[in-house]
Amino acid sequence: MSASYPLSSCIEWQFTEAGELDARLRAAKAAGFELAEFHLWRDKPVDALAQALDETGMRLTGVCVDPRRSIVDPAEREEMVTAVRETIAATAKLGKPDLIVASGFRVEGLSEEEHFANAVTALRAAADAAEEAGVTLLLEPLNTRLFSAMYLVSTKLGLDLVEAVNSPNLRLLYDVWHSAVMGEDMAQVLAGRIHLVAHVQVADMDDRHEPGTGSLDWTKVMQTLTDLGYSGAIGLEYFPTLPMDQSLALTRQKLG
Repeated sequence: MSASYPLSSCIEWQFTEAGELDARLRAAKAAGFELAEFHLWRDKPVDALAQALDETGMRLTGVCVDPRRSIVDPAEREEMVTAVRETIAATAKLGKPDLIVASGFRVEGLSEEEHFANAVTALRAAADAAEEAGVTLLLEPLNTRLFSAMYLVSTKLGLDLVEAVNSPNLRLLYDVWHSAVMGEDMAQVLAGRIHLVAHVQVADMDDRHEPGTGSLDWTKVMQTLTDLGYSGAIGLEYFPTLPMDQSLALTRQKLG
């Protein structure tokens, strides 16, 4: 039997009927959540979110580094590290959530070795900033269906980068949907390395909706996480197709 994991609502896409993001946070609390996450912060009501977090006692499991800048393009490295530092400062009032980093796009003319070396250099600098602030960065592999030229679209490569940087303040965000789109074997790519994964997100195949609406075997997914020893939260990063109460009931049933 799989373990029961705490669930985090992606209020970027969920509880939208409540209105602004702080109202969605309160709606998520009313629906039984203690955890939530969203994407970029510069266009969000950060002060209102801070107040809602204080009132509800909820905790954020992830916010994206904003603006997004490349970890593989040396021309963007300084901007990338600056974005990390500015995001750390801006989200301190939100409880110092983990901060999500995407790789950016491949750079024409660079070899695989050069892409990797550039990524390690940028991530080391970013991890140093995170360590100073007591914050964790989450490196997220995406997929080529959404982003054909994205550099990091492999869980193995993401874990290799985390290992190469070798910082306790850099970990991997494993997204079940992105991984499935790329045809990865979840148990194989995470075997022996689950300690490097600090957050997991879920959505069903093929269309990124709630678990139970697509083709993924959720009993197997959840059992695999348990067998590997994952001990974090599960982020519900999906587009609901049902009213939220029904969507959550189906999701909770599928995730156990």
